[in-house]
This record gives sequence, C-alpha cells and structure tokens, in this order.
Amino acid sequence: MSTKVNNVQLDIELTLGDTSMSPLTVRALNVALIKQNRKISECRLTFQVSLELYQRIEAEALFNLKSEIRSPLYGKAFLPSPDIQIEVSLDSDLLPQLTKHAKTNTQALAYLQCLSQEQPNHPLLSPHSWYALKVKQQQEKGEVGYSTLWLYLKPSDLTQDGIDNKKLNEAMFDFAKDFANTNQIHSFEKDISKDISNILTSSNVEFSQLFEQHITTELTNNISKIAEEAVSQAFGEITNAFDELSTNISEITEETTTNKDIFETTIKFFQGQNWQFEQISGEETLHLAFQGKNGKWDCFAKVRSEQQQLIFYSICPITAQSSKRSAIAEFITRANYGLAMGNFELDFSDGELRFKTSIDVEGAFLTSELLEGVVYANVTMMDEYLPGIIAVIKNDILPVDAIAQLESVEV
Repeated sequence: MSTKVNNVQLDIELTLGDTSMSPLTVRALNVALIKQNRKISECRLTFQVSLELYQRIEAEALFNLKSEIRSPLYGKAFLPSPDIQIEVSLDSDLLPQLTKHAKTNTQALAYLQCLSQEQPNHPLLSPHSWYALKVKQQQEKGEVGYSTLWLYLKPSDLTQDGIDNKKLNEAMFDFAKDFANTNQIHSFEKDISKDISNILTSSNVEFSQLFEQHITTELTNNISKIAEEAVSQAFGEITNAFDELSTNISEITEETTTNKDIFETTIKFFQGQNWQFEQISGEETLHLAFQGKNGKWDCFAKVRSEQQQLIFYSICPITAQSSKRSAIAEFITRANYGLAMGNFELDFSDGELRFKTSIDVEGAFLTSELLEGVVYANVTMMDEYLPGIIAVIKNDILPVDAIAQLESVEV
C-alpha cells in the first residue's frame, strides 16, 4: 500500500465552532491530504493558538483532546509565548464532505476558507470533528509538547464493538516506542521494543496485568530509578487510556450518533427560528404554518431517519377543482422548468398543490445552515408563485400568461 502526503503551506485565519460553542479563531499553517493508493484517506490541519486559547481547548476537551488519551508532557511547561502548534486529523466520517468539493490540497484549503467565511457552523469546522494528534511549542531551550493516542489509533477504528485487538496492539507499541524516543531513554530502547513485542503477542495474561508485571520486574533491572519512574508513568498513562477507550467506547460514539439525529436537529432549528409547530403523533413530522406576502399556508417537515433524509412541504392554501387540474398541471410544469431547488407537485385525485424541497445527509451532519436553505427556499417559491396559481384557478388566466407575468419573460 503506497501512501502519499500533499502539503500546502499557508498562514491564514480560520474560524471554527458550532452552534453549541463560541467561535474559535486559529492561525492555520498547513493542510495535508494523505493518500493511500491514489485515494485521499486523511486530511490533517496544523494551526497555532495562544497559550490562553490552548488552555480553553484543553479545558473544554476540544479537538477530542481528552486528558486520558495523551502522553506525559516532554520538556518543561508551556510558556506564554511563542504560540502553541496543534496538528489535528479530520473525522473519517466527514472526509467525503471535504473530498466532494476538494480533490487537491489547494481546493481543500479554499473550501475550508469559504466555509469559515460563509458557513462557520458547518460540521467540517467543528472542533468536535477533528482529533488532536500532536501539541508542541518551540522554546529557546528546545521543544515542549506531547502526542495523543489519536496519532496511532485512528478514530475510525473505534466502533460500538470495541477496538480491534491488532490495531490496539500496534498503536500501543508505536506510542510507547515514540515516548521512549522523545524522552531520550535511548539506552534501553531496544529492550523496551523487545519486551513490548513479547507482551503484545502474549495471549495468556490480561494486557494491563502484563504491563504492570513488566514494569515492576524486567525494566527495574535495566534502567535507573529516574528513567524507571518516567517509563512507568508513561506506560501507566497508556494502559489506563486504552482501558478507558475500550470500556467506554459507546460514550465516544454517542456524540456522533447524537449529531446525526436529524429529527432532533430539525426541532432545534425551528425553535431557534421561533416557528410555532406541533409534532404529528407517532411520526417524525412537524406541522407548521407560514405567513408570506401573498398568503398563509401550512408546512410540514418530514424526517426519514433511516434514509437520513428530510423533506419540507409548503401546502398551497387553495386546491384546484377538477376542471382546473389540467391547467394548473401545465402551470406547475412551466414553473418547475428551470427551478434550481425544489419543485411543485399536484395530487390529481383531490387537487392539492404543494412545493417540495429535500436534503439527503447520509454520511454527514444536518446543520442549521443546510436546514435554512431547504426551508426558506421552499416558502419563498410558494410565496412567489402563489399569485399565479390563484390567477389560473380563480381568474381563468392561461398558464403560459400567468407564468409570463410572474417571471417577466416573453411568450
């Protein structure tokens, strides 16, 4: 398997955040698209923040930077300056949203910039959608920082069924080995690698018990007291972190599941827009009303959770009697031609007219911005074409003439 990394160097401001938190402005330094067999498999973003902003990130566990999944800090403490550099990786579930609009590193940068300016609450800009890999600060006496388990264990490896043992062992080995390297414990690095390999390939003793036994016996005979404490602390942190991830995997995935709850998102959207609504009993459907310039009508927001879809309807306040249905069918056919979003529909059995817009968010998140486009594009079209519908049904105006009056085109 071949891996290729494309980098684009930059120095721009990106505003990150979502509806649940205040904006977070960072200075982006680098975007890296990682390809495996010519297919983009990962997107990494490197940015800088002040110490104050880093402390907020740490306190709120943004970028999934939880204390239990990071190695001990190498070097001394972070200083007020210079800025702290953080490398993060995009959640693999969201990668298709990026690659749909960006096939190169330059396009990825442009798309993130565009979202930052126009859709700051887009899931791709949410700190919860990225996983911190490394945190470091370049000081006069050397580099200070730490790495996290996300550098070795991809978020996509976490499932409701737990973590694959092989991937867990590989991540454990790499994490422990790199910790030894960064803390300059070179004299016993080979012994550590050999001992870790033996531990990871053994199946007779509990993983955590093997680590405890290893630390208290073999290592104590080969390293100094100071080094022993450092390694013991590191291995203890790693073991606890993996135990935490393994036993609480449902908690980690719960946030993603919640974010993908389309119906809950839809309810919160209309609450935020101060729309009055009621839920239809036994259905994931909301009944609403809208007052436009040209009339008032009922609306329905119907969620299809299994298909990850939302459909929004505006129901025309008047129906077409049987004698007018052919004419109104011609009218909506002419109206639909050229519409960029949504379409009119006619029920020939009872003459009901409605305008429909919809969205499919499978593999992504439904956001307030996306909902706003679906809803307001819908009611705007109904309000715009309602005078023409009335003209055809009640005033016997020919469909072609009614459309011409509305769209100001020659017939």
